[in-house]
Parts: sequence; structure tokens; C-alpha cells
Amino acid sequence: MSKIAIITDSVACPTKEQAEKYQIEIVPINILFEGKVYREWVDLTPTQAYQFLEKNPEDWATSAPSPGDFLAAYQRAVQKGAKEIICLTLSQKISATFDSARMAKELAEKELPQVRIEVIDSQTAAAGQVLLILAAARAIEEGKTFEEILQLIENLKKKVRVFFLLETIRYVYRSGRIPEIASKLGALLPLKPILIISEGKVHFAGAATSKEKGVEKLLKILKGNFDAGLPEIGIMHADCLKEAEELKKRIVKLFPSAEIFISEFTPVMGYATGRRTLLIAFYSK
Repeated sequence: MSKIAIITDSVACPTKEQAEKYQIEIVPINILFEGKVYREWVDLTPTQAYQFLEKNPEDWATSAPSPGDFLAAYQRAVQKGAKEIICLTLSQKISATFDSARMAKELAEKELPQVRIEVIDSQTAAAGQVLLILAAARAIEEGKTFEEILQLIENLKKKVRVFFLLETIRYVYRSGRIPEIASKLGALLPLKPILIISEGKVHFAGAATSKEKGVEKLLKILKGNFDAGLPEIGIMHADCLKEAEELKKRIVKLFPSAEIFISEFTPVMGYATGRRTLLIAFYSK
């Protein structure tokens, strides 16, 4: 392992290849279902989690990793040779995960006094986190200093854009942002909501009358805002791989030089978005 280690939470959902190539330590979010605790990506896959959710949504919940979970991750990184650690979490405004990571840092100051740890609120989530993680990992490969990498992340955070296209508005009430009755009434309409993560929070960005028109809106957003100088684009899907692969083909036609990865969308957030959600993340101009 490099002397600079990268740690993140499982909401990021990097691909297996990305995690292995850059030795990314992933701290799992907990999923609670029918009296049992499962660690995301460890005890079950996102596809299995969606099956659980569909089976019994009333007995399905999530919880952030504990400070002890993050402390254990810091210790593992040090055991592998890390002298400095960057822990990049999903937005503090979405989850308590950042707070757990920061509390673990305080514990580590006593247990691992020789190691420098920086906990960063990505102010985004999912593939948006992955974009920042990949940028940091490549900077490490290039021999950048710890301070240079921290500054790079701060600069890039401002450019990350994440958009979701939902199959239905039915489940958004689970986020606590709209009443359940409004959500279920809205589900009677043929609308496909589009959400955006902005300033660390999830907001409505619009809607389409069909999934195809929703995809066209995503492509229009991408076409008008994508910074081709930062060519990576992340696509995530909630149990709809074929749709994600088709979206990738359409993006390649628009931006042949784009570097695109596809990963599964965390059910931790998919609880509020529902299955067949599509997500794109990119750097804006």
C-alpha cells in the first residue's frame, strides 16, 4: 500500500476493479432486515438488498458505521504501511457517517499518534464520491504530497454534479422530504422524477413523462455541463444493468473520449429512490 491510504464508505460503491487497483478501504453501511444486521457489500450485494427491500419494506432500515468501524479501518491501513490517511465520506447533510469517521479520527489521535488522518465531507454521494476518490488515487500515484491531494479534492468538490432519474416518486417519502400520501398520489401520475445533489443535499431537479424522456433530459444536462477536460463519468443503477449499459452507449456517442464506469447504486439511498434508478456523475465546466 502507498504511504497515503484512501478510506471511504460503502455508499460510494466503487467498482471492484477500482477498489482493488487503488487499494481503497471501504467501511460498510449497516442494513437491518428482519432482526439481522448486514454489512453492505460484505454480507450482501445491492441486488440482494433490493430483494429484501421489496419483500418487506416495513422491516428494512439502515445505520451509519460506528466510530469503531472507522477506527478499525484506520488501523488496517496503518498495518499495511500507511503514514497518512484520507477518509472521504458521503455528505454530512445526508448521513451521520461523516460524524462517525471524525469521531474515529479523535480516537486514532491517541492510538495512532504517528499517523495523520484527514476526514473530508465530499458534499456528494455515490458515483460523485468515486470521482473524487479516483482523482485522489491518481494524485497519489503521481507522487503528489498529502497537502496537494487535499487541495485537489477541495477544488474538485465544487465541480462534481450528480443526477438521479427515478422510476417512480412512490418511495421518496422514505427520505422524509415529502409526506407519504403526496408521494403515493404522485406515483399515480406517469412522472419520472429527476433529483440532484447540490450543496450536500438531495433536491428535486425536474421530472419527465417517461423513462426515455428522462434519459434524454440527463443527456441534455450532461451535454450542456460536462467538462471534457475531466473526462470521467460515473453511471450507477439500482438493479437495472441493461439500462445503465444503454445509457453508457448513448454517452459514448456524445463524448467518445469520456472514461465511463458503471457500478451498482447503493440500496442505502435506493431505499428512498426505488429500483431501476439511474444515476450519472460528472465534473461540470
